[in-house]
Amino acid sequence: MKICVYAICKNEENNVDDWVESMSEADEIYVLDTGSTDNTVKKLIDKGVNVKAEIITPWRFDVARNKSLELVPNDTDLYVCTDLDERFVPGWRKILEDNYSKEYTRVRYNYNWSFDQNGNPATVFYLNKIHTKDYVWTHPVHEVLTPLKEEKELIIEDIVLNHYQDFTKNRGSYLPLLELSVKEDPEDDRNVHYLGREYMYYNEHLKCIEMLHKHLKLKTATWKDERAASMRYIARSYKALGYYEEALLWYTMAIEEAPYLREGYVELAYLYYELKEYKKAISQLDKAFMITDKSKTYINENYAWDYRIYDLYAICSYYLNKKDIAKKYNLIAISMNPNDQRLLDNQLFFD
Repeated sequence: MKICVYAICKNEENNVDDWVESMSEADEIYVLDTGSTDNTVKKLIDKGVNVKAEIITPWRFDVARNKSLELVPNDTDLYVCTDLDERFVPGWRKILEDNYSKEYTRVRYNYNWSFDQNGNPATVFYLNKIHTKDYVWTHPVHEVLTPLKEEKELIIEDIVLNHYQDFTKNRGSYLPLLELSVKEDPEDDRNVHYLGREYMYYNEHLKCIEMLHKHLKLKTATWKDERAASMRYIARSYKALGYYEEALLWYTMAIEEAPYLREGYVELAYLYYELKEYKKAISQLDKAFMITDKSKTYINENYAWDYRIYDLYAICSYYLNKKDIAKKYNLIAISMNPNDQRLLDNQLFFD
């Protein structure tokens, strides 16, 4: 098979070396540079990458992705789209060749989107940006690969892509692009959900609530995980506005929508903690602990799976005068986050 990697980039000189090494198992690498002012282009060319520079005005991620896809030769069997802050675990090409057959049009694989403070995968879900020719990118932001004919996906668990996000980069363009995306396609449930979430991130809580109500009313908004997330974001916004009864209601609705997800129970527990209803908080955390399978979707949130859930359990137990239980759960939190001084101090305090 002929396997080619393609990407878009801007000012990624610090990522070039490791990214090219990770992608070097492909036959060829193609990059569309969208306006770098550092040494990104020179470094890519020096490493043998096929580079084209073009300014996309007005900026849209789908347009840039499609232009980068057009750089790849038509005789390519599999197209692999990545970003320069991503790295495949070595051996990915052989795994791909050993498992893939031409009946499939797209490959789904493991994506470690984030890592915890100890370097362990935190947010993990499937990504599916390995594909055959008949696809096009759509939507100005949170762009997706859209098939031009019937597709068939193959899941290959052994392929792993790691993401090392640069949190110093400005992503302020996302909100206006999401607003544009929803204006272009107001019935697209995915981006309506994303826009509501973005309003929440910007503390535009009334807009968040309004947009996520729209999401929940869409006929295509049937994925329970995402519906439950919209309900939790509505609850968060009501909580931020000081409407605690409404927040309680929406957290309860989120749990009823997707009772198999930890996040609803944990967020409700935090709300009960803030309201000093510690028994109710403990009850929700107990329900969360009963859920042991972490689904591989982007809906997963670290706070429901890392040390923080044990930390909260310990603090609530302390306020209920159950110091032995507080120490027990705080020790678990420490084992998961051993360098947290507050946790270490709490252990002494609980004694």
